[in-house]
Amino acid sequence: MKRIHKERDRLLRRLARVAGLVGSGGALACLLWPGAATSGELVVGVVLCLAMAVLVALHTSRGAVLPALGVVAATIVLIALLGAASVLDPPTVTAMCIIGGVASASVAIPLVVRRRGVLLVAGLLASVLATTWIASAWGHDLRAPAVATAAGWGACAVIGAWIDRAIADAADRIAEVGRAHEAERIASELESQQRQDARVLHDTVLATLSLLAHSGVGVGVSALRQQAGDDARLLRQLRLGAPLDAGSTAIFSPDTDDDSELSTTFESVRQRFARMGLDVNWHGAGQLALPRETLDALLGALGECLENVRRHSGVSEADVTVTDDDHTVRAMVTDAGSGFEPDAVDHGRLGYAESVVGRLHTVGGRARIFSSPGSGTTVMLEVPKP
Repeated sequence: MKRIHKERDRLLRRLARVAGLVGSGGALACLLWPGAATSGELVVGVVLCLAMAVLVALHTSRGAVLPALGVVAATIVLIALLGAASVLDPPTVTAMCIIGGVASASVAIPLVVRRRGVLLVAGLLASVLATTWIASAWGHDLRAPAVATAAGWGACAVIGAWIDRAIADAADRIAEVGRAHEAERIASELESQQRQDARVLHDTVLATLSLLAHSGVGVGVSALRQQAGDDARLLRQLRLGAPLDAGSTAIFSPDTDDDSELSTTFESVRQRFARMGLDVNWHGAGQLALPRETLDALLGALGECLENVRRHSGVSEADVTVTDDDHTVRAMVTDAGSGFEPDAVDHGRLGYAESVVGRLHTVGGRARIFSSPGSGTTVMLEVPKP
């Protein structure tokens, strides 16, 4: 049984319990009214009302049908007992109406949603009405209790059916929202994967192809050969089904599973750009504990910043300063090159928007650029600590 169905049954039983206990208490209060019943009728009536309250509690706590039948039997006996009196005072008639229309009818609320529950409710209702009309043969007009009983059973059955239908509609809408959310999640994951693919291809294969297109100006033959070898290794991993970002990690970091050895990983980045003709001076923290995903994002963004320095700054040296506090790790990339006007750069360019900003954004980080023409450039990269 689905959880929402369990919650539905719990709600219906709770509603039936409240209605049954209130009805039993109301009938008991009417019987205790002075002159409403003889002493013998009062004793039997009190016992039957208390028994009815206990049976209602059992039925609504366990959902069993047998206590519901007991409630109806107690109702029949109590109505027949009160109907046999020589004189029916208004409190007595009121007690009969409450017993038939509220106390006994309360069991219809959870029963109506069960399999063949409508037939069961109809049978119980017919039994109560038959007993009421038989009691009227004793010379009393019991149309009011009969009408109250029929109306109470009908109202409780409608309430139970309406709640069941409303919950079913809510379950359908929840399922529809869940399907829409799942479709959106899949689309979001697909878009995220496509963005990751674009970042890695931009930072590796496309960068190497760009170097080759420019005849490797400023880069030695051995550096080009090694870079092409790294790209070939990445493509082989992709062909074998390895995740794209996992392949890119291998390019920037050595073969180690120790995420805390950032100094070794940074040294691999420094060596890579040294082969490409860019000397990188490292300052600050050497070993920092970061999750693998955060480390990959920081190294990928850092590598793209250094690639931009190598390509566009007009200098062959850059500084990287790594600092951290209790919440954040910062890597500041600085060069003394030609600089530029940040507002004049198209922020939709793949190299900056995806390889730097987008990559850091996926792990909750951010990037800021400080530059002006002729005054060099500083890029501040920030990622959160776990």
